[in-house]
Amino acid sequence: MEIHQIKQQLRITEVLAHYNLEMNKNEMLSCPFHKDKKPSMQVYPKTDTCYCFSGNCKTHGKSIDVIDFVMMKEARAGQEITKYEAIEKCKSLIHPTTLMQIVPTKSEEMTPNKNYPQDFEIMQSSFLSSKIARKYVESRNLDWKLLQIGYNAFKSSKFDYLRGCITFGLRNKEGKIVSLYGRSIHNSQSGASHFYTANRQGLYPKYPGQETKKLILTESIIDAASLELSIDNEQFSILALYGTNGLTKLHLDAIKNLKELNEIILWFDGDSAGSNATDKYSIEIRNLLPNITVTKVETPENEDINSLLEGHEPTILNELLENRTAFLIKTTNKSNESTNNLAITDKQPSANYQINPLSNQLITDNPNNLVYTTQTAVYYIKGGIRKDLDSLKVTLVVAHLENKQKSRNKLDLYEDKQTEKIARESADKLQLRADLIEQDLYMLTDLLDQYRESVAPTGENDETKKVIISKEEKEKCYEFLKNPFLLENINVLIGKSGVVGEIKNRIFLFGIASTYKMENTLHALIQGSSGSGKTHLLATIMDFMPPEDTINLTRVTESSFYNYGEYELSNKLIGMEDFDGLEEKAELAFRELMSKGEISSSTSGKNEHTGQIAAYIKTVYGPIASLSATTKGEIYEDNMSRCFLISVDESEGQTANIIKYQNQRAAGRINKKEEKEIQEFLRNCMRLLKPLDVVNPFADKIDLPKEAHKIRRLNELFQSYVKQITLLNQYQRSIASTGELITDKEDVRMAIEIMFDSIILKVDELDGSLRDFYEKLKSYVLSKSKEYEFTRREIRAETRTSNTQLHRFMKHLIDLEYIYLSSGYDNRGHKYKIAYWDNMDVLRNKIKEDLNNQLDKL
Repeated sequence: MEIHQIKQQLRITEVLAHYNLEMNKNEMLSCPFHKDKKPSMQVYPKTDTCYCFSGNCKTHGKSIDVIDFVMMKEARAGQEITKYEAIEKCKSLIHPTTLMQIVPTKSEEMTPNKNYPQDFEIMQSSFLSSKIARKYVESRNLDWKLLQIGYNAFKSSKFDYLRGCITFGLRNKEGKIVSLYGRSIHNSQSGASHFYTANRQGLYPKYPGQETKKLILTESIIDAASLELSIDNEQFSILALYGTNGLTKLHLDAIKNLKELNEIILWFDGDSAGSNATDKYSIEIRNLLPNITVTKVETPENEDINSLLEGHEPTILNELLENRTAFLIKTTNKSNESTNNLAITDKQPSANYQINPLSNQLITDNPNNLVYTTQTAVYYIKGGIRKDLDSLKVTLVVAHLENKQKSRNKLDLYEDKQTEKIARESADKLQLRADLIEQDLYMLTDLLDQYRESVAPTGENDETKKVIISKEEKEKCYEFLKNPFLLENINVLIGKSGVVGEIKNRIFLFGIASTYKMENTLHALIQGSSGSGKTHLLATIMDFMPPEDTINLTRVTESSFYNYGEYELSNKLIGMEDFDGLEEKAELAFRELMSKGEISSSTSGKNEHTGQIAAYIKTVYGPIASLSATTKGEIYEDNMSRCFLISVDESEGQTANIIKYQNQRAAGRINKKEEKEIQEFLRNCMRLLKPLDVVNPFADKIDLPKEAHKIRRLNELFQSYVKQITLLNQYQRSIASTGELITDKEDVRMAIEIMFDSIILKVDELDGSLRDFYEKLKSYVLSKSKEYEFTRREIRAETRTSNTQLHRFMKHLIDLEYIYLSSGYDNRGHKYKIAYWDNMDVLRNKIKEDLNNQLDKL
C-alpha cells in the first residue's frame, strides 16, 4: 500500500479516536504536542489534516497529515519511530474490512454507478470500524444495531462528495439499493450537510407494501429512521421525502399505487418551512387522491422527529401520532386568486370556509379517543363507546377550533332532550351557534352507530381475526413440519429466541401450550423460587403461539372468568404469570375450566322482552390450555393433579448461562430481529396444525410408575401428551381409513423422554424447589457426617436461600419427617438433624429403566 492510498483510507478523525482525542463542536482540540490550556489545534476533516495555531508548538506553521501525526504522537510517548514505522502504524489503524484498492474512475455524473449494493456494504463495514461515526449516530438517538447505516471514510473520485458522511441506501421496488444519501457528521465550511448520488433514484426506507393502509411522510431520512424504531410498523408505513421540496414524481407514483391506502399522515418539522410544506403537499395529495384522508402531526416549535428523542421518552412520538388532526381548507374571497394560495388550517372557520371532503369523518385510530371535526368545532369521544345497543352514553368534549377552549359533558346521544341541552350549554360557553352544534351532534350520533356496528364482534367465526399466511411462508412451514426431527428443530429455535438452558422443560412446555386448539388440552404449573426465571420461561413460550389465540393474565378478580362471553375462552391458551395471587373463587373457576372445559353460574339480569329482572344461567365454554407460574407448587394439590408440574432449573450452571445471555444482550450481541422472526415462524406453524383425532395403538402397552400420586389422572395426562406429540408430527404420520392420525412408536418414546422429569415430580412427595433444597442440604451434611447437627443460619449461608424461603422449606421438611429438631432453645437457637435419607437417583434410574424396557417391547 502506497502513501497516497493510506491517506485516502485513513481519516484524521480515526487517528484522533485511536489516541482518545476528541474535538469540540468547532472541530478544535487541545494540542497533544505541547501544554495547551485552551484548544489551539484546528482539525480539517475534509483534507484529513490539522494545524496548531500556538507559537509554543513545534509544529507551528506546519500542516500535519495522518502519517505526521502518528509519527509525532508515538515519539511523544517515548518511542522514537521513523516515517516508515509511522506508515506501518497507520496501516494497522485501517480496519481490515475497509481495505480496498482506490482506482480512479470517471465522474459519476458521466457514468452512473450500478454497484450501489456492494459500495454500501463497504460503507457499512467502514461504519462498524469507525468510533466517530458510531458516536455521531448515537448522538442522534439512532440504534445503529437495528438500522442499516454506512460511513464513507474514503477519498475517491466516485464518492468524494459523500466523504465524512453517514450513508443510507435508497431502494427500488424490488428492494435493491439504487442510490445513496449522505449526512455529513462534521461541520461543513460550505454549510451543506445533505448529499445524494447523481441521478437520484429509489425511496427510503423502501417502497411501501401493497398492504399499506396508513402512510407517514417525513421531511428527512433521519426522521424516517427515527420513526422506524419507535412506532408500530405493522400499523403504519413510513416514507421519507428529500427535504421540504422533496415530494417527487417517484413518491407520488408509489403512493398512487397503494390500493389499500386510506390515510396519509404528514409529519414535518416544527418550523415555518415544515408548516408551508405541510400546506403545499396536503393539496397535492388531495388533488391526486381525493378519497384519501390527509392528517398532520403537530411537531412542537423548533423541533423535528429526531430531536424529540433527545430529552423526551420515546413514547412522545406515539403520543403525537395518536393526537394527529385532520385538515380544513381555507378558500379566498377572490374568485380569480390562484388555487396555489390555498392554505390548510385548523383554526375557527368563518363564512369563507368550505367543508373539506376529508373532514366530517370519524377518526377512530385510537378507540379510546374518537375525533370528529366539522366547520363548527372538534368533538372528542373520550373512553370510547359502550356496546349496549339500547343507548349511546358517551363522555363528550367539544373544542373551539381557534382558541381550543373546551366544554366537557356526559350524555346519552339517543336522548334528544339531553342533546339539545348540551348543544345550548356548549354554545354559550364557547360562543358558537347552538343550532350548528346540535346538527353536528346528530351527525356524530349516526357515525358512532356505524362505527359501533363495524367493530362489534360477529361471533366465534369472525373472519377478521384470521391471519393470512403467504404462500411462500406456508411452504417454509410445511417443509419444517414434515422434517422427521421436528421436535429437536423446534427446541433449537426456542433456544435461539432467548430461552437459555431448560432444554427439556422448554420443549415440554411448548407441546403443552400447543394443545390449546385441540380437543384434549393440557396444563402446566411452572414451579420455582422467586427470581428463578419461571415467568420469563412462561412468557417466552406464550410468545410462540399465535397472539389471537392467547390470553396473558397478571391479575384475576374472583368472578371475572364468569363474565367472559359464551365462547370467548374456547380453544384459548391462558398464561397466568402469578398463580399465587389468584383469589379462591377465581382459582375454583380456573380449575373447573381446566378439568370440565366449562363453567356456569346463576345470575340475574333484565329480560330484554319484558324489562323485568329475571334469573338465568350464564355458561362460559372452553376448552382452554394453560401455563401458570408459582413459587408454592405444593399447596395447590387439586391443581397439581390436573396439570403437569414443571420445576425450573435453579442450578449454578444455569444461573451462569442466564447471566452470560443477559450480558450478551446488554452488549448488543444478541440478534433481536432473529428472535422476532423465529417467534412469527413458529406462530405460523401452529396456525397450520389441524385439531385431528388420534389413535394410539400403544396406549395399553406402557405402565407408569405405581408410586406416582393420583396415578389415574397422571396416566390420562400422559396419554394426552402422547396424542399431542402425534398432532405436532401430523404431517409425517399415517391417517387411518376412519380419518384419525395414528401414533407412531417414536411419538411414545419422545413423550416419555420429554416429560420424564414431570413424572418423577409426581412420584416425589417433595415439589421441585423443595427437592433441590433437600438435595443440597443432604450433600452439605454428608460432607460433615450423617449425624451432623446444623443450624438455620448455617444452611441459609451454605445454600444461599432467603430467610423466608428457608423457613418454608424447613417447615415442610419437618412436617414430612425428613428432618427433626435435635437440640437447642428458643432463646439461643435450635439445631436439626436429617431423619430420612432417601435416594432419588436410585428411584429415577429404576423408573427410567422400567419405562425403557417397556418401550423396547413395543
